[in-house]
Amino acid sequence: LIKKKRVKMKQYVVTRPLYSEDAFADVHEKIHRHHKTVRHHVKQYFTCDLKRAKNAALSLLPFIGWMRIYQLKEWLLSDIVSGVSTGLVAVLQGLAYSLLASLPPWYGLFTAFFPVIVYFFLGTSRHISVGAFPVLSLMVGAVVTRLVPDEGPPVNITGFEGLTSDEQRVMVAASVTFLMGIMQLAMGLLQVGFIVMYLSDTLVSGFTTAAAVHILVSQLKFVLGLVVPGLSGPLSIVYTLEKIFVQIEKTNVCDLVTSILIMVVVFIVKEINDRYKAKLPVPIPIEVIMTVIACGVSYAFNFRVNYKVDVVGRIPVGYESPMAPNMQIFGQTAVEAFPMAIVGFAVAFSVAKVYSVKHDYIIDGNQELIAFGASNIIGAAFKSFAASTALSRSAVQESTGGKTQIAGLLSALIVMVVTLAIGFLLEPLPKSVLGAVVIVNLKGMLMQIREVPYLWRRDRPDCVVWLVTCLASILLGLDLGLAVGLGMELLTVVFRAQFPRCSVLANITGTDIYKDRKDYMSIYEPEGVKIFRIPSPIFFANIDFFRGKLVEAVGFNPLRVLRKRNKALRTIRKLLKKGELQMTSVNNFHSQSYPESEDESNMEELDQPTDFKDLPVQVNWNSELPANIQVPRVDVHSLILDFSAVSFLDISALKGLKAALKELIRVEVEVYIVACDVYIQKKLHSCMFFDDEVKSSMFFLTLHDAMLHILEKHPVNSENTKVCEKV
Repeated sequence: LIKKKRVKMKQYVVTRPLYSEDAFADVHEKIHRHHKTVRHHVKQYFTCDLKRAKNAALSLLPFIGWMRIYQLKEWLLSDIVSGVSTGLVAVLQGLAYSLLASLPPWYGLFTAFFPVIVYFFLGTSRHISVGAFPVLSLMVGAVVTRLVPDEGPPVNITGFEGLTSDEQRVMVAASVTFLMGIMQLAMGLLQVGFIVMYLSDTLVSGFTTAAAVHILVSQLKFVLGLVVPGLSGPLSIVYTLEKIFVQIEKTNVCDLVTSILIMVVVFIVKEINDRYKAKLPVPIPIEVIMTVIACGVSYAFNFRVNYKVDVVGRIPVGYESPMAPNMQIFGQTAVEAFPMAIVGFAVAFSVAKVYSVKHDYIIDGNQELIAFGASNIIGAAFKSFAASTALSRSAVQESTGGKTQIAGLLSALIVMVVTLAIGFLLEPLPKSVLGAVVIVNLKGMLMQIREVPYLWRRDRPDCVVWLVTCLASILLGLDLGLAVGLGMELLTVVFRAQFPRCSVLANITGTDIYKDRKDYMSIYEPEGVKIFRIPSPIFFANIDFFRGKLVEAVGFNPLRVLRKRNKALRTIRKLLKKGELQMTSVNNFHSQSYPESEDESNMEELDQPTDFKDLPVQVNWNSELPANIQVPRVDVHSLILDFSAVSFLDISALKGLKAALKELIRVEVEVYIVACDVYIQKKLHSCMFFDDEVKSSMFFLTLHDAMLHILEKHPVNSENTKVCEKV
């Protein structure tokens, strides 16, 4: 025998008066709150005192805050270990991601140095590693190859005269990065860090997956050792694949074997790092180890001469002099710079948010925009390209024990040592090795495709956003793809708000709880009462949908019923005037058969409230009417609108709602609105919503208050009470 475990249910009992909104306001006096005027806010914004100046300084220079609490003995060693490890990875990724940007490899070292220094002073995250990010690098590369193509002359831009192709490309990359930084800085100063909220996780996932596909295709030419010109624009990925497969027989076997070997070893060791990360003191820096080995083997066997392998080549010692951005390039690249600014900030902020939650500190989105804007502006002046953060590099900085951005500062020092002293050791490094390292690090982004089946089962509009963003970004390019994805995301938001899932509620028997009548077995529905729930804001785009659903819920069109009633009254008046209709008793007419009038003239009168002043009796519309007059029957006497999920109403919605309520009231249906937000009520009063027909007394605190009021006003006989138990 299986004994059923009895669960003792907790109970509560409340005894209070039945409250409408007006009755509650009469009993409970509200506190009058003085709201600040716009003038007061402006005055307060421009007022400065010592405390505010101190807070502004701490906000603008966040490093002061954590430096004051820096625990030298506990944190310094961890930051040193983390900084060295991250610096080695930053060197390698800087070289590799420069290839994505279609620039000479050593410019990636500049990107791993200057933005990191600036972010140290201005950034609010203590754990992200600033520098090159593959998606941004690829977007920069698309701009570079558009203005300075591999084949054919560059775009006619003042300032290109006398420069080599590489120098022209550096100017384009630095200028578009400078413009991107200006946009980020401006958004930060204007306090619009919230803009990242418009990029949902689904959109970012689809976009970065598409970017990973672009990166993979762009690196095939290095892995196969082929000469393929860089392409940009719609369908560039298709044309690139075509050019690769046309000359596939020219594949450099040495490059291919080296790349496959590097990818296999790095992949296996990375899996070991992930599986045993709890036991390993620090992750095995396999990319750095394989790069050192590849450099040594390439130098020993002279890959460049003996096997025609394309290598990194000469790396200049030291830094180059600053360069002013080209204003003409600004005009040519503004359209691409804006999505770069958004993507760079969105990715960095997302990664920073993960670590801030993990380590319990606060990051400021607006200050992050300022930090990255300043980092990209100063970095571009010294010929670095777009900087953000990479999840893999940030994971190294955090997992190796990094506590603060001192680890980032030390990683920049490691990059500086390579740039100033030992960069020549990387000259024999095959570019195929860098391509292999880039490809193997795409695993995380490419595996995001596994989200599609889950999204299809759980949320199909989100799945559509993912697929459209991914496909558009692959086929049209990352900039246009992001715009298409954002448009699709906004369309899904509009679709959800414009077509909400309205429902008819019923009382759960024996409780004061009301749920969708379709979902529960034991429900109580008093005859003549309907409860309609609106689960979204009501605005100009969905007011007609809402009114249509309301008609479905009550089971009749109130405007049609009202017109039918007024036409019936016209007919009755005519019959009485002609003497063809006699009243035999109260509300009882006797007449011969008379066809119903189809006169549709003066429709405005038909929409007015029914007027019985010229008739000897008031007509009972649910009884049998004389002269074959047919009027739709109305079995609902009370309608409750649940506004608990309505967050706002606009002017168009107010007009539509008032018209709908008047139509119902004119066909003798009492309307009640429950759980309405106090600010919506204030708006209704200020917009003159109430009149002789639509009254403020229709508002009740809770759904149960309104139901008890209706039952008191319209007592229900036990034999007419409807209790549904679904089987």
